[in-house]
Amino acid sequence: MIYHLLYPLHETFSYFNVFRYITFRTIYAAITALAICFVFGPWLIRKLELLQIGQSIREDGPETHLAKSGTPTMGGIMIIFSVVISTLLWANLTNDFVWMLIVVTVGFGLIGFFDDFNKLTQKNSKGISGRTRLIFEFGIALFIGIILYLKPNFSEAITIPFFKTMLPDLGWGYVLFTAFVIVGAANAVNLTDGLDGLAIGPALICFITYLLFAYFAGNARISGYLQIPYVPGTGELAIFCGAMVGACLGFLWYNTYPAQVFMGDVGSLSLGGALGTLAIVTKQELLLAIVGGVFVLETVSVIFQVGWFKISNGKRIFRMAPIHHHFELKGWAEPKVIVRFWIISIILALVAISTLKLR
Repeated sequence: MIYHLLYPLHETFSYFNVFRYITFRTIYAAITALAICFVFGPWLIRKLELLQIGQSIREDGPETHLAKSGTPTMGGIMIIFSVVISTLLWANLTNDFVWMLIVVTVGFGLIGFFDDFNKLTQKNSKGISGRTRLIFEFGIALFIGIILYLKPNFSEAITIPFFKTMLPDLGWGYVLFTAFVIVGAANAVNLTDGLDGLAIGPALICFITYLLFAYFAGNARISGYLQIPYVPGTGELAIFCGAMVGACLGFLWYNTYPAQVFMGDVGSLSLGGALGTLAIVTKQELLLAIVGGVFVLETVSVIFQVGWFKISNGKRIFRMAPIHHHFELKGWAEPKVIVRFWIISIILALVAISTLKLR
């Protein structure tokens, strides 16, 4: 809205031309989202406490987590609100990709909201059934996949890291691939959200990385130099990513150990869904597995643990899954697990960025 209100004035006052620059608007989108979190956050936490919207702790989890029971949850509302408002203020709202990201963020957030609400009313940590949740998640993701498939000049080819000419075209199968990436990313972030600041830290790093990818993919000169797919319009998604960075920083202020508030499924599903959509739209789909390597590790640890438990008559690979609980039970203090996972995320992000030239 600010962009649409002020940029047209550049014809009369030249200094309003600054609103044309994506870099300028990205910076202020991040600052705006951060400011909204600082203003809105304390009120939201007090409201959640007043309504007794507290976290239910899984009964088979580490004993040290029992003290977290009752901590306000559904703090992801803060993230969604600040991101949407900031994006609407600073982005070019005629851009289709911007609206796709908003739809996914809000849509997956609503799924998470109803999941959290179900947990609160039933006083357990299970929420709505996995099948029901997946049906709605795939519904939104397939909708985005179909829009992209029908969008003129949007390629259905997949970009493979380290290879500049290997671009397999999936055709209509790209719709299913899109759904798999978005839903997979959403649930991977959801599985990681088990310690104070554990999910929001890697998510912050991922959004910074995809901020760069979006800007590069939307710039014909830079994308040509890096020999990555040029996707007109994706540069505007840097503003969305900037808003996400600001929102993640703002939420981390309250979520850092010991947490004043948890994001809940409303936060983790919306963050993951947005990440998956960014990976698809910027044509860096498979790089998400590297950038979000921590989320992949957490998901794989659960899959292996459950699979091995079933085929080995009750034996376990890890002391507990997801894998962050395994390290807790080995004696690592919670802050140590969190910070080390953050460090791994930074390293993986740097590796992913380096692949843009290693082709």
